[in-house]
Parts: sequence; C-alpha cells; structure tokens
Amino acid sequence: MSEPPPLLDRDRQAELLALAGELRPELHRYCARLMGSVIDGEDVVQDTLARALVALQDMTEEPPLRPWLFRIAHNRALDLLRGRAVRRSEPIDAAADVADPASPDPVEMLMRQEAVTTAVSRFAELPTMQRSVIILKDVLDEPLLEIAALLDLTVDAVKAHLARGRGRLREINARAAAVAEARTASPAVARYVSLFNRRDWEALRALLADDVRLHQSSYAPRAGRADVGRFFTIYASFDRVWLAPAWLEGREVIAVFTHRADPKPAYIMWLEWRGDQISLIRDTRYARYVVVEAELALAAGVGPAAEGDAP
Repeated sequence: MSEPPPLLDRDRQAELLALAGELRPELHRYCARLMGSVIDGEDVVQDTLARALVALQDMTEEPPLRPWLFRIAHNRALDLLRGRAVRRSEPIDAAADVADPASPDPVEMLMRQEAVTTAVSRFAELPTMQRSVIILKDVLDEPLLEIAALLDLTVDAVKAHLARGRGRLREINARAAAVAEARTASPAVARYVSLFNRRDWEALRALLADDVRLHQSSYAPRAGRADVGRFFTIYASFDRVWLAPAWLEGREVIAVFTHRADPKPAYIMWLEWRGDQISLIRDTRYARYVVVEAELALAAGVGPAAEGDAP
C-alpha cells in the first residue's frame, strides 16, 4: 500500500500565507462590492484568510493561490448574502457581445470606468451574479475565461450577466440620491474621541468592559481589559494621530488622521458598546485599503481643523 503524499511543510504554508496577505487589498475590492459594504467586505477578507490557513494545514499540493483565495472569498460572501432578507434574481438572457479585451473600444472603456468609480454600496442593488461578473471584469480586469471558471458559468453566460449588469449599473448611477446631510455624533463616540484627542488614556481604559475584544486585521485578536488596554499604550507613542466622529454605510465610526492637518483620514476604527462600556474595538490601522473607496462622512460640526481637541 502506497504512502499518502506528505502535507505541505510549515515553512511553505507560512510563505503562501504571506503571499495571500499581499492580495488583501485586491480581495477587499471584490468582497466590498459584492457585499455592498467596505466593512462587511473586510470581514469576508479576514474570514477568507482564516479559512485558507485551516485548509493549507491539510493540503499536500500547493493551490493556484489567487483563484483559490478568490473562490473561498466568493463562496463565503455568497453564504452571507443568502442569509440576508432581500435577495434579487433574474434569468440569464441571450449573451450580448462583449468587446475584445485586448483592444477595447471607447464605449467598453467607459463602462469599465463607470464600474470603478461607482460607490461600493450601489453594487448591492445588482443581482448577485451580475454583481460578481462586473466586479471581476470591470473593476479587477479578469479575463472572461477565468471569470467563467471561478463562477462555474459558460463564457456566454458571463457575457450575458456582464451586459445586463452594466445596463443596470448605469440606471442605478443615474438615479442615485445626493449624499445625505452629515449626521451628528453620539454622546458616547464624541466622548471617546475627545478623551483620545486629549490623550487621557486612563479615562479611556476605564471605559473598557472586562471582556472587551480588540480586532486589528490579520493580527491575533486581543481580549480582556488588561490586554486591550495596551492598545492605548501603543497609540500614546503616536503623538500626531487625531480622531473625528464619522459615519459610514449608516454606521457610526471614527475617522483616524495620522496628523490633524491631513485633508483625509488614513483609516477608521469603530466601537461596540454594552451600556456605557466598550465591548469591541475594530481598528483598521493595518488594513488601510478599507477606507480608500469608502463613502465616509465626518459627523456634523467636526473636522480636522476643529478647535479644542488638540492633544
């Protein structure tokens, strides 16, 4: 009886995971649009890499890394989307012609540009398969054959979804509402931001619940007031960092500026509360791609030039 092939050694697993980490921004561009949320997209990316780590431990051969990760991300996102109350579907019509990707015509280029510049949240209005095809083709510039393989479709079906999705996306963009007026910050977040900008670390630690958790992208989660309290010790060494309350996708978040004079935030964090105590901190300092395409709006009456919050 022949011996089973050896599993991938730990060093090679570590190398593959490092390469996978380099794909995080690209995975996020896909997952954010598929989920219609930069925040939910990052959750899918983190889940994808965690699942990849587990799967690598049982593998005897190296997977084709990029398509393998995108398939894991795609399937995980679909699982989450299926759990949502509102779902969209429609039959595939006859395939429409799609220009040769080697020499796209001006109309083709405009369609791709529209997809790239469309707000992430608007993709959620497309049926899931149209959404996937447009993101892969127009945002990530994947070849039709590879899209077909990833989504288990024929190339003609990919073309059909692409043509119909592009038409729908134009309609969605044409009727898109104007940006909503800025919302005010909640008292809890306003207090957190004020304490942070004053560098009152002890007061911030006092806000932590005993079982508080800290998530920072690919770093191992921290838990408990003592361990999470070191989060503020680290930030104490960044004397130029400045916070402002903000809103993103209907969720209250905190915009983080590496310097208060910067025109745009470098990344975001957000909090979950249990009563008047913080139960969770999510910090994207090590996943700054999350904010690149985010529709982030500072809360009413605040901004990097506001007075009174200098450290």
